[in-house]
Amino acid sequence: MNMRSWLHWPRTLFARLAVILFVGLALAQTLSFWFTLTERDQTMTNIMMGYIEREVASSVALLDHLPPDQRAQWLPRLARRSYEFVLGPGVSGAPVDASLSARVAQSIGDGIGTHYPLTVNAVPGERERLQVHLKLSDGTPLTIDLRPMPGAPLSRWLPLVLLLQLIVLAGCCWLAVRLATRPLHQLAVAADALGPDLKASRLPEGGPSEVARAARAFNAMQDRISTYMAERMQILAAISHDLQTPITRMRLRVDVMDDDDPQAAKLRQDLHEMQALVKEGVTYARTMHGTTEMPCRIDPDALFDSLVCDYVDAGQQVSLQGRFGKSLTTRPQALRRIVGNLVDNALKFGGSAEINIAEVHDGQTTVSVFDRGPGIPDESLEAVFEPFARLETSRNRQTGGTGLGLAIARQLALAMDATLSLHNRVSGGLEARLTLRNLS
Repeated sequence: MNMRSWLHWPRTLFARLAVILFVGLALAQTLSFWFTLTERDQTMTNIMMGYIEREVASSVALLDHLPPDQRAQWLPRLARRSYEFVLGPGVSGAPVDASLSARVAQSIGDGIGTHYPLTVNAVPGERERLQVHLKLSDGTPLTIDLRPMPGAPLSRWLPLVLLLQLIVLAGCCWLAVRLATRPLHQLAVAADALGPDLKASRLPEGGPSEVARAARAFNAMQDRISTYMAERMQILAAISHDLQTPITRMRLRVDVMDDDDPQAAKLRQDLHEMQALVKEGVTYARTMHGTTEMPCRIDPDALFDSLVCDYVDAGQQVSLQGRFGKSLTTRPQALRRIVGNLVDNALKFGGSAEINIAEVHDGQTTVSVFDRGPGIPDESLEAVFEPFARLETSRNRQTGGTGLGLAIARQLALAMDATLSLHNRVSGGLEARLTLRNLS
């Protein structure tokens, strides 16, 4: 398992950018907060050391000059949040090892150590605590009981401020990533909508300069592709259409030839194949621009029953299994032509055809046409969808094919927002699978 699987890395660019920005900004905010607190604590500690040095020295000097009977009254007044004075020897303990306590002891020693001999020890307990022992001028023992504070306590509103900052960061990250990825989403939608008819909606050319430039480039590319394809199809349609006139004249001349002439029969067969090829070329040119048929709601079961009955009445071995069981919004003539082309191929190369309708996940339905023919080599399953593509080992001139039937069926399927694919069957033969989407 790779690192991406461990991290469950998001698949969408929006989520990835949002995670990167939010985590990066959150870490930066955390480090900034940590450095600020550290500097704040160090500054407060330095101030506290100087304060203790001055205040303790003044308090000890005051107690030393007071009469012995008044010293106890002054002890509460001289006490502070982090230390207090005790008239007595105090509590003995181990040497000071904590860094903060050592600094406090050093500050007190710098303040009064030159006038009064000092001893310092740590006091056992959960909190850091130390005592400084000394004797006043008259020999009275005095203990300074200290509980060092690492810094000033945090304000109660600080966690709320930090939470608010995280919310603001998350909102800014979401907005920034959305603004950055929205043009990509629009570009992907426009590219997906660019079907065989080449009539996708144009991208808005506003916004930042980079986005506007990409939109203009995509719109220009779409226009160029549409122009090139239109010119190509117009040439193909014009050639195919214009060929019909000389073919007709040639057929008329062949008809006046002697029927016993063997060359006349061959010419008629060649002219028949040429005329079929011309008709398929015109049809292919039209389907490349997408069918002009408007989608409508139909009963697909009735359409397939009618299709199968037409073949059965013509003496063909065509069967139907499965049903849709509901209405369908589609282009019925395009659907009928696709399935008809697939059935014709199955009859040519397998002698029989079986239509199978099956519902799969996400509301999709597959229409499969099975045959018992020789199949197609795996490396050629996509190549046969190219115009005029032919496999000489299985599909020769004697079959009467033009090499455009599957190309036309694929173009019609794309215009219907469906997919058409070929699969070799394990038991032998070929499966032509048409997958229909959005059946509601």
